Amino acid sequence: MSAGRQNQIMVILSIIERGKAKAYIEMLDKRNIGFHMQCVGQGTASSEMMDILGLGSSDKDIVLSYAPRKVVAALAAELTKDLSSGMGYNGLMMLLSTSAINNIAAELLMQTVQTVQTENSEIEGEESAMKSEYHHSLILITVNQGYTDGVMQTAKKAGATGGTVIRARLEGVEQVMALQVQEEKEIIAILAPDSVRNQIMEEVNKEFGLRSEARGVVCSVPVDRAMKI
Repeated sequence: MSAGRQNQIMVILSIIERGKAKAYIEMLDKRNIGFHMQCVGQGTASSEMMDILGLGSSDKDIVLSYAPRKVVAALAAELTKDLSSGMGYNGLMMLLSTSAINNIAAELLMQTVQTVQTENSEIEGEESAMKSEYHHSLILITVNQGYTDGVMQTAKKAGATGGTVIRARLEGVEQVMALQVQEEKEIIAILAPDSVRNQIMEEVNKEFGLRSEARGVVCSVPVDRAMKI
């Protein structure tokens, strides 16, 4: 594993309207971002909020992509210029820094940096902006199935505006901390300002933590930047 590359490889987490993942991935491929994983999710924001944000239906495609920071910075700079006309994917792109990655994967991904045509000064400026201008976190809440509505009600009271639910399955673990763990899980992903992050996490953990029947695990990841796409 290579922790020294923590400032070189980024993760792009994209939540877009169902059915648009193929076109979205093709768009990323053309911009030297070619390693993706795709799954499906369900939005939890109210229909009114979805309309306000222009995010379309609640059915979502979720795309997880890996790329060098300079390539991501070039993409962010380009998309920022184009966002006024709308990208048409009816969703959200979140840029996340990695703290470590295995060496072979990093070497393969870093090869794409040589193909980026954006001038270095523009890329470096965008890299700085990603860190200094955005103060949000991605809160990830894993609970037993059936508790999503309750989690979101609690999170919204604490300041969240909506989230995305991903169906999951726990594998290889029968007991955790002497508590029976249900295999079928739901992961609720919430993008929230850092100003309300702790309050959301504390309130959700209080009602749906590991000591509750929901057996919830709550964590957060800093987001370098998020953009409507």
